[in-house]
Amino acid sequence: MSKIACVFPGQGSQSLGMLKDLAENFPSVNVCFEESSDALGYDLWKICQQGPESSLNQTEITQPALLTASIACLQVLQSEQGIQADYYAGHSLGEYSALVAAKVIDLSQGVKIVSARGKFMQAAVKPGDGAMYAIIGLDDEAIATICEQVANETKQVVAPVNFNSPGQVVIAGQKEAVVQAAAAIKEAGAKRALPLAVSVPSHCALMKGASEELSHLLDELPFASPVVPVVNNVDVAVANDSKAIKDALVRQLYMPVQWTKSINYLAQQGVSDIIEVGPGKVLTGLIKRIDKSIATRSFNSPSDL
Repeated sequence: MSKIACVFPGQGSQSLGMLKDLAENFPSVNVCFEESSDALGYDLWKICQQGPESSLNQTEITQPALLTASIACLQVLQSEQGIQADYYAGHSLGEYSALVAAKVIDLSQGVKIVSARGKFMQAAVKPGDGAMYAIIGLDDEAIATICEQVANETKQVVAPVNFNSPGQVVIAGQKEAVVQAAAAIKEAGAKRALPLAVSVPSHCALMKGASEELSHLLDELPFASPVVPVVNNVDVAVANDSKAIKDALVRQLYMPVQWTKSINYLAQQGVSDIIEVGPGKVLTGLIKRIDKSIATRSFNSPSDL
């Protein structure tokens, strides 16, 4: 029997005015944002709708905004279509949306965690010291080899951090090393090497300090067992006990997001349909490149129903 997975986007999918149409049609969207706003102590919906965009793009605001938006979309999808997923997964930050969806943590707790996560990440690297580049059209091994060579030459951090789909990898680290690696990767035959507009070089060794802070925070919080299996980014595995779930979240900060392997894992479990739940359609595009046999669709507006 075919199975359904719901997946949740990470940073970069946010936009001013997101979910406006959905909120006008479904009051539950506003209820979600009110719950998050109460937990955070500021009006999250107002920032999402009115900005300024610079505020929405601050990591510590972006993360709770996307988490809340994804859960608001999921609630509408479940109430209107009765869809019950067999698996959840999320890209980077989206893993927290998956854990809220699976009732490991509630929404209020989730937005507090990811807001703190954003602060820890921002504090770990000075603005302008880090960088991330998207590499299009070169195989994973070649990218990893070049990053390793540049890291050895420069004595700086640079590494592949997001394995998004075949032929699309993101590298991150200290700016000088990342720029040098991107140029060498282009020379080696990559079609494109594009700098990403991010303030923090995620999922690399520069986030070790942030991961320690996150570990202390998570240690103090109760996590429940997931009611739906959640495939994590780091191990591409389903964890059921709270210690293992927390450990994967901590390592996720400084280890690569294995998105290609995650989608392949879902396919191996019999998943034939994947719905991207939340703002944007980034994951839908990636999944089509990973496995064309999986039916993909995205949900974030009334017309998507």
